Amino acid sequence: MPRIILHLDLDAFFCAVEEQRDPSLRGLPFAVGGKPDQRGVVASCSYAARSFGVHSAMPMAMAVRYCPKLIIVSHHFDLYREASRKVMAILNDLTPLVEQISIDEAFLDVTGLPDGGETLARRLQTTIRDSLGLPCSLGVASNKLVAKIANNVGKSQARIDKGMTSPNAIQVVRVGEEAAFVAPLPIRDLWGVGPKTAERLNALGLRTIGDIASWPPSDLARRFGKMGEEIGLRARGIDERPIETERETKSISRETTFNNDINDAETLKRTLRQLADDVGLQLRREGLSGKTVKLKLRWSDFTTPSRQVSFANPIDQDDEIYEAVIGLFDILWRERRAVRLIGVGMSGLEEGGRQLSLWDDPKSARLRHLQNTLDSLKDRYGDGTVQRGSDLKPEDE
Repeated sequence: MPRIILHLDLDAFFCAVEEQRDPSLRGLPFAVGGKPDQRGVVASCSYAARSFGVHSAMPMAMAVRYCPKLIIVSHHFDLYREASRKVMAILNDLTPLVEQISIDEAFLDVTGLPDGGETLARRLQTTIRDSLGLPCSLGVASNKLVAKIANNVGKSQARIDKGMTSPNAIQVVRVGEEAAFVAPLPIRDLWGVGPKTAERLNALGLRTIGDIASWPPSDLARRFGKMGEEIGLRARGIDERPIETERETKSISRETTFNNDINDAETLKRTLRQLADDVGLQLRREGLSGKTVKLKLRWSDFTTPSRQVSFANPIDQDDEIYEAVIGLFDILWRERRAVRLIGVGMSGLEEGGRQLSLWDDPKSARLRHLQNTLDSLKDRYGDGTVQRGSDLKPEDE
């Protein structure tokens, strides 16, 4: 199943909040930031001001020279933080897989939700506008890289069409069209290509992202090392990075690199079983449970796709983790490619672990008591004390 990733960006966010605070600013050229005589910098500016060439991070003194009638508004960060919190709450109501990039920007993974990416994007845009009065633009694609580029392209085109009003853009890149979409764009639009790298690429005659995609990957790797490999993949619209939620700053994971690449299903599933058990044991030892299970694979060419799934209630049992990760494995390993590395992780962690309750069915209660007994044996005699029969290789039986 291809991923569906949304990139949301609030349009001229600080200015939109200031227009709510003072409606008389609407339609006027104004900037939020410090005073020009105190080395102030433009933090945000209205689209009317942008038509004069004013932009974020510009010295305010220069902005005033570009637009002599520019209105300068002081920051109100408490208002911006509160508005951002409300926006992020709306996003988290749609999916727990939200990665907040900044106060006004976020990625969402909406894979598997009943409606398609474009429908969800329009619904979010309408909800945020109607409930909070804030304009936003969204990019929709199969990965984070292309979703963000799509949003930038959509906003740029909308600003041309709409002039001094907020873009309110939605740009969709269909699955399979990622490389074609990014190909005509300048190389500086590619994440990871800074001024120095761009200069070296230009020296090779490469001007567009499509030029990079057409260049031999082996030569990019030779000239730029691992960064060259990554740039080559991104130029073809490939980006396997997962959504990283705020709680993923605290996570538990285990992974194994095989001595030889493996494409045997039973070996891979046996390894996943062991990794899931290790993650579950660590969770319970630390008194934690988690809501998001992640699977990571690495192919022979070092491409490293990953998938994750979240639950409404936290889990900490080996079987629960394994069932979730096997579901992800069945999705990700459909082509039965040889695997160099395999990993299991748990994030969205909560303190206290998962306790038995009156609502647990008798079978679940028995399994949990059994798990606790096995944990006690491992704590007393070592982790290798107890093994599953399914983990034993034929020669061990």
